[in-house]
Amino acid sequence: MASKRALAACLLAFSFPLIGPAVTAIAAETELSKTAAGVTVYLGLVPAEIVKGLPAGSTTEQPMHGGLPKGPHEYHLVAAVFDAASGARVSDAVVTAEVAGLGLSGSKRKLEPMQIVGTTSYGGFVDLPGFDLYTVKLTIERSGAAPAVLQFKYDHRR
Repeated sequence: MASKRALAACLLAFSFPLIGPAVTAIAAETELSKTAAGVTVYLGLVPAEIVKGLPAGSTTEQPMHGGLPKGPHEYHLVAAVFDAASGARVSDAVVTAEVAGLGLSGSKRKLEPMQIVGTTSYGGFVDLPGFDLYTVKLTIERSGAAPAVLQFKYDHRR
C-alpha cells in the first residue's frame, strides 16, 4: 500500500504541470506533500527498477545520479518544488535529502535537478534496506531566502 501511495505521489509530481491546479487539493491530503517557509514540496519514492525500463541513451534518467543503482533496496526519490505563494515551479534550488530509518542516523545526499516534461524536479537514489518507518528530511535552499526544511514520513513496513 505504501508503495502505491509513493508511486501515486511520484506520478503526481511528474504530471503536475500537465494536469494543473485541480489536483493540488488531492495531493495536499497525502503525507507526501508539505508546505513550509514559502515552498510546497511533493515527494515521491519508487523502486529503482521502475527507471531501469527506460530506453538506452535516455536523457531522462540513465546519465543522472551516477547511473542506475545495482543494490536490491534502492529507491528513486523525487521532489517537485513549488513556490507556495505563486504556485510556480522552483527550478533554481539546491535540494538536500536526509533519509533515516526509525531511531537510526541517516544518509545525506544532494538531489540533482532533472527535466521532466519541460519542468524541473529534483531526484536521486536512496537505499531503504529494511521494512521501517523512514524519515525523509528535505532542505531547500534558494537564493535570497532562508532555507526551508520539510520532514516527511515514509512507511516502508508493508
